[in-house]
Amino acid sequence: MPVPFIMPKFDMDQEKATIISWSKKEGDLVKFDETVLTVETEKVAIDVPAPASGILAGILYKDGDVVPVTKVIAYILKEGESIADLSKADSPTLPSKPEAAPVLQTTVAAQAASVNATPVALRMAKEEGVDLSKVLASGDKITREDVQHYIEEQKKPAARVTLPATPAARRISLETGIPLEAVAGSGPRGRVRSADVLAKANLVPSSVTTINGREAEVVPLSSIRRTIAERMQKSFQESPHIALTVDVDMTEIENTRKRFNVQAEKLGQPRITITALMIKVVAWALVRNPYINASFNGDSISLWKDVNIGVATAVPQGLVVPVLKGVDRLGVNEINMRLSELADKARENKLKLEDVQGGTFTISNLGMFGIRQFRAVINPPESAILAVGSVVRRPIVVDDQDRVEVHPMLSLTLSADHRVIDGVIAARFLSDLVAGLKSPSLLLF
Repeated sequence: MPVPFIMPKFDMDQEKATIISWSKKEGDLVKFDETVLTVETEKVAIDVPAPASGILAGILYKDGDVVPVTKVIAYILKEGESIADLSKADSPTLPSKPEAAPVLQTTVAAQAASVNATPVALRMAKEEGVDLSKVLASGDKITREDVQHYIEEQKKPAARVTLPATPAARRISLETGIPLEAVAGSGPRGRVRSADVLAKANLVPSSVTTINGREAEVVPLSSIRRTIAERMQKSFQESPHIALTVDVDMTEIENTRKRFNVQAEKLGQPRITITALMIKVVAWALVRNPYINASFNGDSISLWKDVNIGVATAVPQGLVVPVLKGVDRLGVNEINMRLSELADKARENKLKLEDVQGGTFTISNLGMFGIRQFRAVINPPESAILAVGSVVRRPIVVDDQDRVEVHPMLSLTLSADHRVIDGVIAARFLSDLVAGLKSPSLLLF
């Protein structure tokens, strides 16, 4: 019997997924566990593998369609099978749209009634599961050679392989209507990246719509952007936010980073970033203040034993929060390398669900944009988020003699859920965080 190809459920609370692109087409041969299409959930883009080996048939949804999880999206046929081999109860209901994929004919007689082909071609088409309506005849009739040529053509790599592109680039191409063929890829071997499509989009005149007498460019919400909107609204409505801000002298952290980078250079390893050092100190402070590393459950509070820190990362389609797991048990060098890997995966839209799940605390850094101070919205079900501004060199009084020196100063703002965290608890956390940043050696005590 044909094997149903269903839309998988990747996450417990997932209800639907958007098809970004099919990498295989109707009638293609597919192998078990081979990528057949790419979909976008509310969190990440994911490649979906084939559930069995055989011929892809009866595709029910096209690129851009939003499909509920567990819905049949296609079938995998074995040699000699057809869609008609399904019982009536299991037969697919094809969308009543022009784009709907045609169903394979079921018998030699049915094929003969609709196409002009030789008996050998008809028999071969049945054995190979080929829809003869798609085969071009080299003469008056479709011959065995014509069917063989069609089969060989279907075995060739799909256009997506000859025109490599990241999932993010394919999604943006779909949303903007800019064909990937019109975009020059800047990635390895000419791979089209999301930034390439966005750059091309700026050169293409936008479609303008008139709303209430005013012109506007209407941009549809992607799955990720819609999720961001829903989660942030829910967070602000349900979590009573309190915010506390402190300034910290980053002189010792900068000096520590310089010493670490001397060692990293000797070992041929990547340079340590301030963010990696910040994450390590935050993890240390979270262990000392367990109510900051917690979640509100309605009638209870979960104080998480693991310290899993998410780092808010801007990507073309919105905002994602890749999570570093067990940070309190990692060294700065390992944090630095994992952070770099996750950032690369985020930019290329290659994050997996496990990369964005399980966070217990989030850091949001806008310092690279010159933002000195801001207030971030808590990322539920977490109870707090740290907003990190830019390091600014400014004069400060350094001793009892009122001596003034210029030091690198950083503003940190903690947004906390007042249902879990009282002001004094938040203040103690920030006090520990400042102490750890001013004297990183405290982490060894």
